[in-house]
Formats: sequence, C-alpha cells, structure tokens
Amino acid sequence: MEGMIENLTRRQFVGAGAIAAGLGLAGCSSSSSKDSSSSSSTSASGSGALRGSSADEYDADLVKAAKEEGSLVVYGCCEEPYISAACDKYTEIFGIQTSWQRLSTGEVLAKIEEENGSPSADIWFAGTTDPYNVASTENLLETYKATNASHIMSDKYTSTDNTWVGIYKGILGFLTNTEDLDDKKLDAPADWPDLLDSGYKGLIWSSNYNTSGTAKLILNTCVQKYGHDDGIKYLVDLDKNIAQYTKAGGGPSKSIGTGECTIGIGMLHDGIYQIVDNGYDNIGLVVPSSGASYEVGATAVIKGAAHPNAAKLWLEYCLTPTCVNQAAGTGSYQFLVIDDAKQPDVAEEFGLDPNNVMDYDFEDAKQNTTQYVDDLMAALEAAGENTSDTTRFQTS
Repeated sequence: MEGMIENLTRRQFVGAGAIAAGLGLAGCSSSSSKDSSSSSSTSASGSGALRGSSADEYDADLVKAAKEEGSLVVYGCCEEPYISAACDKYTEIFGIQTSWQRLSTGEVLAKIEEENGSPSADIWFAGTTDPYNVASTENLLETYKATNASHIMSDKYTSTDNTWVGIYKGILGFLTNTEDLDDKKLDAPADWPDLLDSGYKGLIWSSNYNTSGTAKLILNTCVQKYGHDDGIKYLVDLDKNIAQYTKAGGGPSKSIGTGECTIGIGMLHDGIYQIVDNGYDNIGLVVPSSGASYEVGATAVIKGAAHPNAAKLWLEYCLTPTCVNQAAGTGSYQFLVIDDAKQPDVAEEFGLDPNNVMDYDFEDAKQNTTQYVDDLMAALEAAGENTSDTTRFQTS
C-alpha cells in the first residue's frame, strides 16, 4: 500500500461548490443540490432511468402506507448538501414531505438515548456504524429486512440483526497542510506511531470521542491494531500532541486548507472534498502505511418512529443508485457499497483503494465501543496535565 498521497490538487475538477442547506429542521428543495452521477443501471421499467427512480418499483403496499403517513423526519450525519439532495429526491419520487436536521453521529446517539423510544425523528442517515451499533445493543433501532439489501455487496456492509444497512465506505487516514509542514521542516506522518513525534505537539486535530462517530472509529481502530491496553495508552500519548477535538469527525478537514490545522485525523473523502470542491491545493492525504481502517456509513429506522412505513420506504430508497449516486454530485466522495451504483471516479484518481484495508472487527466495536470510550476517558483523566482538561471532551 502506498504510505502517502501528498499535495494532490485537482483544480480541473473544482466546480461551483455545493450550497450548504440551513441548519436545523429544514424542508428539502430539489434546487439545492447538484445533479447526481450517471449510472448504467436501469429501472425495472427498462426506461434507462436509474433503479429506484420510480415509485412503481417499490412495494405498492409499503408506498401506500408511507404516503398515508404523509411525512418523514431525518437525522443526517453527512454534509448538508447530500442530506438535502437525498431528501429532495425521496420527496420527488413519493410525494412525501421530508424534513431533516444535521447532527454528528454522537449527537444522534445521545438524542435517541434521551428520547428512548419516542424519537423526534424517524430515520438516522449516514455516519459511521460504530454509534449505530451502540444504539442497536441498546434496542434503539428498529429491525427491518429491506428487500433492496440484496444489492449490498458484502455482509460486512449490513448489520447482523437487520437494524442498519450500509450505503457507503470511507477510508480513515491523515490530512496534512503541506505548506505548513514545509515551513516547519517537518515530514508528513506515514503511520499511526509517527503522530506521537514531539515535533507535532499542538499541530494535530482530531474529533471528540463523546460526540463523533469518526472518533469512535479511531478508538476502535487503535484498540484493534494494538490491543486494548496498548491502544488506550497510544491515544493517551497522542493526546499530548492534539490541539483540538472537534465535535464532528469532519471538523479537522475544514481547517486544514485554511492553515488553522496542520495535521488532521479523519476521513480521506473529506479531504478530497476540500481539494476538489473548495480548491485547497495545499492539502495532502496520507493512507497509514500499516493498513487503512475504514468506516461503513449506514442508515436505520429509529425505534418508535412516528412514521414507520415512510421510514422503511426510506431504507429501500437508500439502497438504490437513485439515492446513493447523488453523493459525488454533492461533494461526498465515499465508495458506494451497492452493486449497481457508480463509484466516485475522483476517489480512485486520488489513489484510494476501497479493498486495501484492515479487517475491521465490527462485532467487537458493536459490543465494546461504549466501554472503550469510558476506559479512554478514565485513562486520559488519570494521565494528568493537559489530558485532565475535561473541557476538551465536553459534549455541548
């Protein structure tokens, strides 16, 4: 595996940039997103349209029941343009009014834990599966075996208990400001141990283990790579070099190009977005040389949903290219896990390989993430000095 992909600019791909939808619950409007990517897959009607683009392709009884419910509320954990585009298209196909709120995966988990069976939203859309698995063990997700799950390319991309289905796969790595590293006469880190170098003190940003699904992925990755005790110790040592923990996993990527952050730990597709859509040609992407970890982005019906049929119909819709092909057109460059979806060409042009990754143990993450977070917080507090500053890990 290539250890590093640096200073990768793609100005020829830079477009106008997606317009972010408003924060909070917002009605979806189809004019807010870019056109979706094309695909050779066709609908059941053979018209040449993408599979899933017509309500006639879905179970008629489910569509009828969903329309009778009349609306759907979504908690979305990807960037706003993709959430908006996905909601817009759902409304266009089925005539069901959809509203959404953008939150980190940790925030969604906290909300549905607090709401405990009487949720304000029906659907959890996107974000890494580690928090989904926590919610599943707490019986906060509805069981539903989607018909369109037959198009998921691997059992790794769906839960064993039918509480969530995967829609994309993202590669975890490091993002660097190449200009700042050059100015400081520092090499880019090639692997996880390199991040402990004292020369990086105060230069690294990561995300909050209490609020971010990406942070939970980082924690599970280190535990799986090094074992429980050594993995926790590694993260305590890493904390000495970290300047800031952002609430959401995409936070570090937004500050790399501007120079606020020199090294960020996060999803490499977020870095690609900053290069391609925002034109930052000073960003380098690093695939850890010992093997990349990865996330599966998921969607699920929240237990106690007020609109359960509309929510189940959403899951069927999300497992079609009509939904997921919109990702690349809105600046979300994850690899797709649906067999007839169109992969984002730009991700491969940056050298990312969705198959060259570690064997991530999702079952261990499902059973132990909550305990691992508790163990890490206790270890950080016990370490003293700057690691005992609990304000770094506040959830609000």
